[in-house]
Amino acid sequence: MRNRSGPRTIAAVAAAAIVGTALPLLVTAPAGAEPVGAGSYTTALPPGAALPTACGDIATNPRKHLTANAPAGPVPTNDWWSSLVYKRTECAFSDNLMAHPFSFDTVAGGLGVDYATTPTITGTPTTVGEYHFQYGADFTIGVAGLNATESKVDGWTDWTVSPYWSDGTRTLRATIGHGSPFVHARATGGNALLSFASAPAVWDRTGSRIGFTVDGHSYVAWAPSGAQWTTSGGSISSNLGGKDYFSVAVLPTTAGSSDADRVSLANAFGPYAHNHLTGTAVSWDYDESASTVRATYRFTTEAREGTGTGTVVALYPHQSQNLAGGNPIAQTYLSPRGPMKVLVGASSFTTDTRYHGVLPEVPAVAMTGGDLATLNGYLDQAAAGDPLAGFGNDTYWTGKALGRAARLAEIADQVGRTDVRDKMLGAIRGRLTDWFTASAGKSERVFYYDRNWGTLIGYPASYGSDTDLNDHHFHYGYYIAAAATLAKFDPAWAADSQYGGMVDLLIRDANNYDRGDTKFPFLRDFDIFAGHDWAAGHGAFFAGNNQESSSEGMNFANALIQWGQATGDTAVRDAGLYIYTTQASAIQNYWFDPDDQAFPAGFEHSTVGMVWGDGGAYATWFTADPEKIHGINMLPITGGSLYLGHDQDYIDRNVAEIVRNSGSQVPRSWADIIWSFQALSDPDAALAAFRANSGYTVEEGESRAHTFHWLRNLSALGQVDTGVTADHPLHAVFTKGGARTYVATNLGASDLTVRFSDGTTLTVPPGKTATTGAHNWSGGGTVPGDPGDPGDPTDPPVTSPVLALVSPGKLTTAGGTGAVSDSIAAAGGANHDGTPANATVYQACGITGTHDPSRQTKFALRLDSGTAVANGVQARISYDPTGSGTYPRTETYHYFATDPVAGWETYTQDRGRAAQTGAPVNLNNGCVRLEVWSAIGTAPTALRTSATVAEGTRSVVEIPYTVSTR
Repeated sequence: MRNRSGPRTIAAVAAAAIVGTALPLLVTAPAGAEPVGAGSYTTALPPGAALPTACGDIATNPRKHLTANAPAGPVPTNDWWSSLVYKRTECAFSDNLMAHPFSFDTVAGGLGVDYATTPTITGTPTTVGEYHFQYGADFTIGVAGLNATESKVDGWTDWTVSPYWSDGTRTLRATIGHGSPFVHARATGGNALLSFASAPAVWDRTGSRIGFTVDGHSYVAWAPSGAQWTTSGGSISSNLGGKDYFSVAVLPTTAGSSDADRVSLANAFGPYAHNHLTGTAVSWDYDESASTVRATYRFTTEAREGTGTGTVVALYPHQSQNLAGGNPIAQTYLSPRGPMKVLVGASSFTTDTRYHGVLPEVPAVAMTGGDLATLNGYLDQAAAGDPLAGFGNDTYWTGKALGRAARLAEIADQVGRTDVRDKMLGAIRGRLTDWFTASAGKSERVFYYDRNWGTLIGYPASYGSDTDLNDHHFHYGYYIAAAATLAKFDPAWAADSQYGGMVDLLIRDANNYDRGDTKFPFLRDFDIFAGHDWAAGHGAFFAGNNQESSSEGMNFANALIQWGQATGDTAVRDAGLYIYTTQASAIQNYWFDPDDQAFPAGFEHSTVGMVWGDGGAYATWFTADPEKIHGINMLPITGGSLYLGHDQDYIDRNVAEIVRNSGSQVPRSWADIIWSFQALSDPDAALAAFRANSGYTVEEGESRAHTFHWLRNLSALGQVDTGVTADHPLHAVFTKGGARTYVATNLGASDLTVRFSDGTTLTVPPGKTATTGAHNWSGGGTVPGDPGDPGDPTDPPVTSPVLALVSPGKLTTAGGTGAVSDSIAAAGGANHDGTPANATVYQACGITGTHDPSRQTKFALRLDSGTAVANGVQARISYDPTGSGTYPRTETYHYFATDPVAGWETYTQDRGRAAQTGAPVNLNNGCVRLEVWSAIGTAPTALRTSATVAEGTRSVVEIPYTVSTR
């Protein structure tokens, strides 16, 4: 859920080109900050920050609506039943709860029950519109005389919940859940009572059970053996024979069903009526050789009578389509997601979902000649300023900025534009490091852990990510994806001892993959049974919970696959694979509905912008523009977006509706997103549209460079081919003109042979993306296990201790080729004294030299802040003795306050050292790194680089070594 503002203009400003691996200056965490490797989060609420808000004191007491029996640990949020515990609009009970086939509500007298089968449809085929299977109680399950002041939560499992009522004399506990046609109830203090607006039609009385119909829906209630049900007007009641349990089920009957049909189903369900559900749990496994994700959904029951096991379960289409074994009965339930098939007597069921692969990015198979020149021009434009400038400072818009930079880094790396790649990586590194570092009093770009809620909130928050716990998977997916790109080139930064632990915290907050972890709830945002995320933390809506941007949920899942693969964390990778494959199937069925099963007749759209618990909406939270209603379930376009290309006929239908509803052949907004989606079916048409309309307004998280790269290369590759898979998670297959192109990426340290399901094999060098035809593209940079970056072999050897700064990012004895200047990013009004933030980095490697204790490090940096007042630039010089990627010797110098007069000034070591670590040692193929950043100030500062000796005013570093050879 997101109440977005309108489009934002991305104003480019001068920025730093950051390269190399930046290791942090280790400092003691301030009070209230919890260290995680080199990073940290705060446990003290930042100044001015908001907590989750709801009825009463829930901000500090989220367990106030739980009973003493409820599980210890974090309270789940973002679920179908969250309004029971996270009471936002209904302070005593809950909003409507959509479990399917049931929908429920909680009231003073107990549990309202409905089987909604008639949709309400609004809007027209060309305007915003919605369909809802609205809750309207068929009856209420309760206890005679029950008049509770609130409903509480007595327990929960992976897809069930147990609401609880008490008025001091009578109690009711019910267990309800996704896919369960049973309500299992426990009652004390009075007779079990089913209350109706008018007398139901009774069609069966057999022993302790009663069958009845209300509003065209058939139900059966079972009392304990020997007990009876009594009817009186608008009620059915039982004393339960002195016991406390009973169950009610809805049957999968239709208007044409006979009483005999109903009795037959009641007989089939009966053996499981008193097997009360006490637990549900999912587990998953990635079968790499078969490229299949196997998920098993288990039910634990307690027999109130006899010793039986098993239950009855109704499967959503995304489950039944991938069901491995089991024999559903002929009858199905109607639901807002389409027909639900029914398994009778199941203790578990398993789905096998084929996985068709993801890539860090589509390969640059067509980037030659004029197309390469065009791409390079777009890359130059993207790299002209600060890559992160113009975006909001909150978690969502920071994420969008990071996502854009990561896409640019990936494609720049493929075509050898290491200058652009490293600038993007540097911007990502600097911004993530800033967010992942807490300090006393820091109120912006900081993560706060709330122990009461078991959640990690980034401030500034946005779209209710703090007050409603909305959208954490949307926001944090961008951070994790950018970190995954950075991890490929800078594995040291991604190590748990550095900032990898902070990335893992974001993963576990949004969708904790570790059931044993008590810091965060298990899979917070992902609805295990529904197969997709929910966005709203509280779910407090008449239509149940909702999810708008399914594609941003997929961005999170893809980010887990990429991060897990880049860092060797298979637990994270496999959780990403489970969410990715399951949700891809759910999206195809419930957001796109290509087979016309989910959307009811009369809802004449090819897609919904939002899925609600009880239906869907051709709408968004922020606009009625057709392009954005469609596009919000396409962006961001990444190498993880290939699932959108699995049904080319549907893509054509979707795009045709955009044209029809907008009245324009050319998208009026988000053209790049629409074209990128269209290219998965008709890449030539999408590319032609781009070329003909290249002056389009770029979507905030996109760039012309990335869109052109995507369109041009898909034009060469063709469409995604789902007929072939591979035994490696980073793969894809494309087909054009009947010919297949096989693609795989290797982030490992040695050659990888990828085997495709049709017998094709592809050998991929370390750190590369390969395609059939012996084409290799860079795709990994420095890979895990490598000793570090030994330097570019084309760089001139370091033969002197005097090293000049040369753009981009080099220290070299060869000098420059003509003076330019790099822009040192402004401090933004923050104080970064002593800690690099958005630093520009220069490096030389392959240095062999003997330390001379009679000398000291010297430098002369030529700076100009123009007329800006109160700017201060700071430098740190670090030494890696063996080129291992670890810098034990660091020297941080006091910052230099620039004057407000245009013209070069000189910052030298004479400012004095502010801090140092380690002792100087000899260099053996070692590295020297210079980091320059703004410690204070609100304006960027120019740093002169690449000047020739003849031009003078060079920026140089002199190291205290006698250099022998490289």
